[in-house]
Order: sequence, then structure tokens, then C-alpha cells
Amino acid sequence: MPYRGRLAPSPTGLLHLGHARTFWKAQERAQAAHGVLVLRIEDLDRSRCRPEFVAAMYEDLQWFGFHWQEGPDIGGPFAPYSQSERGDLYRAALRQLQKEGFVYPCRCSRQDVLRALQAPHVGDEEPIYPGTCRPKGNARFAVEAVQLQRDSEQRVNWRFRVPDGETISFLDGNCGEQSFTAGKDFGDFIIWRHDDIPAYQLAVVVDDAAMQITEVVRGEDLLMSTARQLLLYRALNLPPPQFYHCPLVTDAIGVRLAKRHDSLSLRSLRVRGADPEKLR
Repeated sequence: MPYRGRLAPSPTGLLHLGHARTFWKAQERAQAAHGVLVLRIEDLDRSRCRPEFVAAMYEDLQWFGFHWQEGPDIGGPFAPYSQSERGDLYRAALRQLQKEGFVYPCRCSRQDVLRALQAPHVGDEEPIYPGTCRPKGNARFAVEAVQLQRDSEQRVNWRFRVPDGETISFLDGNCGEQSFTAGKDFGDFIIWRHDDIPAYQLAVVVDDAAMQITEVVRGEDLLMSTARQLLLYRALNLPPPQFYHCPLVTDAIGVRLAKRHDSLSLRSLRVRGADPEKLR
């Protein structure tokens, strides 16, 4: 397939140099392969995504020197390109996972649910799920799980049941061979929240497959998320892309940049008259 890469910012704050560095690598790899770069807005977090951040994102990306060939502003064959408008695709994937018995209803840990909406970062991984709501016995429990959801007056979260003890391996384009063991390095993870919003892990798998992304370029803090997502690709019978995880940009004491580092946001640098060519 022709190369298809993507930029996938979340408009929960101003983009900073860390985003720019990873996105620039994605653009370089797409250009080197004479491919297409897709802009996708990951705006599922209704409480934190704001229109002013979306507007700033477009301006700052263009100022820095980014050019994409598909996106919410210019359209394309796989529109819509904002996750908030792609709910039907996520629901179809959830129904397939329920039907095949890969997920089960879960009523615990509000903190896990809150964390599930955003991409995890190093040091922010959720603890191994203790299995409080996990059905006993064989993983093929689709009928019972769906019936549990229908009978419950309280809406539930849906967790993906990982194959305990299985090693998930992949070759990363930058970090080399990677291996993670299900049930040891990561546990059952949320794919759908009780407030009827798909979690990060499910949404990006569905979108990258639907948009025919051939390589995902992102930060190395998402290496373990790749193992989770490979399990979802397999369960949904979708071909996975290649992966390329970039080193993180850190501050003076080695802490990764976050949106709270306002002085290193692209907007602040732009206001101060920084030269985007020198930044690149």
C-alpha cells in the first residue's frame, strides 16, 4: 500500500515542542516515502477539548511548517477526521468485540475510567487490573456479558480481556524489537466508558485502520499501548500498521514536556518571535 501517516493531536491545551518534534518526524517519514499525511483531531474528551485549542492547533501547526493532505479542514476520502464525529464506527467495533466475547462489563475504579480516555504516558500506566469484575472460566462469554449490560440499570464500563501469559512482540521502526506480556506488563483495559465514550485504545485502532494508516509515528511513552492495540487489531480482524516511536522531549530536569509547559508551547514561541526554521 502507498505510505499513509498521521498527525493526531488532542485539543486539550496548546501544542508544545514535544508534539512538534514527534509530528515533524511523522511528516518527514511521509514525505520520504512520497506518501500522504493525515491530520486527525482526537477530541473525545468533552470536558477538556475546547474550540480555542482547535483554532490554535491549526495556526500553530501551519506556522511551524506542517502540511497535510487530508484532514477536518480540507476533507478527504476517510472523513470525518474528528473523533467526536466518528461514534458510529466505534460502536460497531464495540458490538463486534461484545459478540465475539473479547470484552466484559466492569463497574469499578472511576480513576481507571478517567485515565482511559487519554493516551497514557511513562509513569502514568494503570496498575494491573485485579479481575474484580472479570468473568470466570472461558473467555467466550459474549451472551452473558451483553445480557448483563441489558439487565443493569447502571451503565457499565467495558474491559478487554487480555490473554494472560501471552507475549505480544513487534518490531518498532526506531526502538527495535519490543515484547510485553499480557497479564504481567499490562492487564485488562477499558475500551468503553460508562458515560458512553470510547476509550483511547479502541478509538485509535478503529481510526488508524479505517483511514488505512500504514505507519503510526508517536512518542515512546506509548510503546506498551502498542501491545494492547495489537490485541485489538487481532480481535477485530484488522491489519495493524507499522510503528515508529520517537524519544520524548524533556525539560531541564528530565521530565517530559506537557501542555503545562506554557513557555515552550508553539503559541508562546511564535509570540516571542521564534524562527520556526531554527526550531525545526
